[in-house]
Amino acid sequence: MSLYHASIPVFTRQLNNLSVILGIAAAHAEEKKIEQSVFLNARLAPDMFPLVRQVQIACDGAKAGAALLASVEAPSQADDETSFAELQARIAATLSFLASLDAAQIDASAERTVTLKRRDKETHFQGQAFLLDHVLPNFYFHYTTAYAILRHNGVAIGKRDFLGTR
Repeated sequence: MSLYHASIPVFTRQLNNLSVILGIAAAHAEEKKIEQSVFLNARLAPDMFPLVRQVQIACDGAKAGAALLASVEAPSQADDETSFAELQARIAATLSFLASLDAAQIDASAERTVTLKRRDKETHFQGQAFLLDHVLPNFYFHYTTAYAILRHNGVAIGKRDFLGTR
């Protein structure tokens, strides 16, 4: 399987699923007369990021990981979403960027060194290891946490919503 097929279709499917889940949460909030901010600021634990940040990081992880693999610059976003609609727009922008990437760009990174730059250090990966050992686990962590926050707060979503098989 190519790196492209192990990344872009996976991110696309799960971000679309996340969009559906957020739509269900928005409808739930409206139906139950619950302020959206209650869900957007909800966390699983006091030292974890709230829902809004989990969605931002899931989008950023997919976008930045794919950009590094493709050797292109990832578009920047402000991290200022305060509603489900704004999170939906962020997901849509991420999906648009992912759709702009060519399979050959990403597949060319399989054996290439990819450098992840953080505040105080750089980590070097082989392209395949970067995707499989770093990008995908990180993406799924934040996607799953976003799902779990909503489920924990009473939104009627389940495994089929997570998997996109409803």
